[in-house]
Amino acid sequence: MNVEASRMQSDTVGWSGSVGADFGISKNVDKIFALGLRNQLQYKTSNDLGIWLLLGNLNLLKIGSDRFVSDGLAHIRYNRKVNEWLRWEFFGQYQNNIITQIDSRMLLGTGPRFKLIKIDKFRMYAATLFMYEKETERTTPKIKHSDVRNSSYISFSWFPRENMDLVSTTYFQPLLKQFSDYRILNQISFTIEATPHLGLTVSWNYLHDRFPAGTAPKTTYNFGTGLTYKIK
Repeated sequence: MNVEASRMQSDTVGWSGSVGADFGISKNVDKIFALGLRNQLQYKTSNDLGIWLLLGNLNLLKIGSDRFVSDGLAHIRYNRKVNEWLRWEFFGQYQNNIITQIDSRMLLGTGPRFKLIKIDKFRMYAATLFMYEKETERTTPKIKHSDVRNSSYISFSWFPRENMDLVSTTYFQPLLKQFSDYRILNQISFTIEATPHLGLTVSWNYLHDRFPAGTAPKTTYNFGTGLTYKIK
């Protein structure tokens, strides 16, 4: 989930958001059809001190005659303004993912977020959060983990034109009791608005997990494109 790309730079008080979908089809041994659905809602308080962010993703696969949910995710985050360069964040997340062999993963975290640069067409932020992680692997027998990780990230947003934006976020998530057990994630999204409500989004997601669940690969990535409808 690219949380940074989902933050809306808007002066609108109250609710705003978007819904989107992407799809793909390929044929080798079997015909593979993929469909992805996503939504984001943001609520901005009238005094500009707090922002709620509600996000969801659901990806479906059809391989031959088999249909199944490949992964799903729900994320909630509250961003509290402390001053012009500092905000404090709280978040919770639930996800599952067949490819990375995660039966369920629940996260609860908090920490500071810093505004490093904010100029007309470019913004950069950094954060260092701490999160409790409860995970069950898709293995037989089931393997369960309860850990505390750091989740630090640096993110930048570039707005080359009024109807274009590019957001890149890189996360580093080591296990506190064993720093050699870490995850690196990079997420990039590029959006072109065709109308005030409709846009085309191209996205890239990369994950390297030093100790993945079960027999899942250490490195996974995906590239996709789709349409996004903004609710204003």
